[in-house]
Amino acid sequence: MVNGPFVPPGAVETSSRRQFLQTIAVGVGATTLLGRSPGTLLAGQIGPESLPGHLPTALINDEISRCHVPPGHRPECPQRYDAVLGALKKSDYFAALKPYQSRAATDDEITACHSRDYLMRVRRDIESGANRLSTGDTFVCRQSLKAAHYASGAACVAVDAVLQGEAKNAFCLTRPPGHHASADRGMGFCLFNNAAIAARYAQRKHSLGKVLIVDWDVHHGNGSQSIFYDDDSVFYFSTHQYPWYPWKWGRRDETGHGRGLGTNLNCPLPRGAGRKEFLVAFHHELAPAVERFKPELIILSAGFDARHGDPLGRLELTDQDYHDFTGLVLDMARQHAEGRVVSILEGGYNLAGLAAGAAAHVGRLQQG
Repeated sequence: MVNGPFVPPGAVETSSRRQFLQTIAVGVGATTLLGRSPGTLLAGQIGPESLPGHLPTALINDEISRCHVPPGHRPECPQRYDAVLGALKKSDYFAALKPYQSRAATDDEITACHSRDYLMRVRRDIESGANRLSTGDTFVCRQSLKAAHYASGAACVAVDAVLQGEAKNAFCLTRPPGHHASADRGMGFCLFNNAAIAARYAQRKHSLGKVLIVDWDVHHGNGSQSIFYDDDSVFYFSTHQYPWYPWKWGRRDETGHGRGLGTNLNCPLPRGAGRKEFLVAFHHELAPAVERFKPELIILSAGFDARHGDPLGRLELTDQDYHDFTGLVLDMARQHAEGRVVSILEGGYNLAGLAAGAAAHVGRLQQG
């Protein structure tokens, strides 16, 4: 990894610029300058090419998300969907979003990332009336299978909208989340891995070569990591609290295997970490990796449980941080992926915090 903040090729570094870059590296709020994101300022993109495009941001959601009602009082609940949708509707940009209806993912789309045996097991478990998957700690109800199919299908709809040039980027307001689901096991609150399915769908349906998954959920996406651990066509990057659930995964030395060696990058963060530590991870580690990998699409596993006050996390991000980090991802996408970003909701369990963080995130997507 490089030893300093990422500066794109050709950027001129004056002494004052060096001071500014040092300020960025320690996490001071650079976005107060000119109202731009840190990545935009680093790249020197203040011209017309950095202004928001004419294409809208796609919003993919479906009421079926509310029908997944795990038994008991679970933090991953239908009210999460209501909270985010309510915040988006109250925003001044909601009318500019382009609504898309979700659809059910096909079995073939799901088994591009999950084993057929696992799909059949999920189906049997739910149809039998079980209240949790037999593979682990994922609680379910009779409607959970349909909701999971539609959550994965929404990710595919988002990929189509962005790659077919109908939207500049997309946000999937769906549940259940997915990044803990591996090829043959559901974990956490996850049945099917929506981000992984979206990545593979983009490759198979749209013939993309390289896809980057950026996961800023407070929990490590062990499922996403494991699905692509031997695959050099999908780069997985994660910032997450460590040690924390799912406990056994997310170490820095987990870097991929075989052909996938070097395409898995974990940035475990201690309890109490916030903007400073995330900016170091983005600038010192992710940015150089993206420069080498050159993705054609970026998928965001957008969890909002790294926000301060979340009951399932102990990190300290703010709504402004989510706005700014979204800007960094958009800058990377403009440099390498024609601006193409698909964001998929993962965690976030303080309803007010989830709503505010997601609204800041989608607002920055809409800004472009």
